[in-house]
Amino acid sequence: MKRWVNRPEGSNWGDFGEDDQNGRLNLVTPAKIRTAAEEIICGERFCLSLPLDLPGGNVLNSGRFPPKLQPTLRAGKPNSNYALSADYPDFKDVISDDAVFLHTQYSTQWDGLSHVGQEFDADDDGIAEAVYYNGYRADSHIGTSANNGEMYASSLGIERMAEVGVQGRGVMIDLEGTFGRDRTLVGYDQLMQVMEADNVSVEDGDMVCLHTGFAQMIVEMNGQPDKDKLHGSCAALNGRDTKLLNWITDSGLSLLIADNYAVESYPAEKGEGCCAALPLHEHCLFKLGIHLGELWHLTPLNDWLKRNNRSRFFLTAPPLRLPGAVGSPANPVATV
Repeated sequence: MKRWVNRPEGSNWGDFGEDDQNGRLNLVTPAKIRTAAEEIICGERFCLSLPLDLPGGNVLNSGRFPPKLQPTLRAGKPNSNYALSADYPDFKDVISDDAVFLHTQYSTQWDGLSHVGQEFDADDDGIAEAVYYNGYRADSHIGTSANNGEMYASSLGIERMAEVGVQGRGVMIDLEGTFGRDRTLVGYDQLMQVMEADNVSVEDGDMVCLHTGFAQMIVEMNGQPDKDKLHGSCAALNGRDTKLLNWITDSGLSLLIADNYAVESYPAEKGEGCCAALPLHEHCLFKLGIHLGELWHLTPLNDWLKRNNRSRFFLTAPPLRLPGAVGSPANPVATV
């Protein structure tokens, strides 16, 4: 049985196949990757991940906390600096082994396509049901074990993204270079202003990175984030700007990434599209299958690109291949 009869206006459901779970990553073809590799000129690499214990605390999102490391157990004792001689006198090995409790979207991250859906009448029967990209259902595909204190996306899990091996051409758009660290709502007109001034272009399959300086501020706060200062600083996309959303559709970009908290301003401004608290998330994750990257540390790479009069680079950025997860830490690497 087909999962949907009616698809959201402006969506691409079904365009990559009725059972597609990769969305616009389908635009990153082998030919696109070969072209992207041409951006590697000097071979210098940049880690685009924050340390995963940043921003620090839980002031940016009260439901997300830093990772907690703890030792595994060996013979009922903590497996930290464990001397095997205690059990085997002839062995001199000392062993440490650990486990982590990790909030997958605490720090540098990918939003999976199962992260944000919407109540939408996909059956065209006059009753809205909770659905996600390409019509996958909340009741049968996403979080089906949540009532047991567990959560598992049997479809649209982040492992689908990992399986395609996320690589391609990154394109940097430097919003901080134009707007500084003042809180600025960036719509289509402002984005075009920056791109034209910096001679930046976006083609089908490109992985667009927005540099605002937000993650660099987090680094400078050294694990003691100032919530009010952070939420009142730096550029963020205006998810209510219809022209901006249309550009995202028409540009052919495959991934949308930012160094800020949510890519878009949150909470969104009042205006059109009032049925979504995160209208850009709705447009990208729910309608188009565009994964969102958040809290990437882009400043060192952006500085290098500026000094070398470049905006493009080779990007490798898979999530964890963690079946059923709706998001994942990322450890992206840019190669120039």
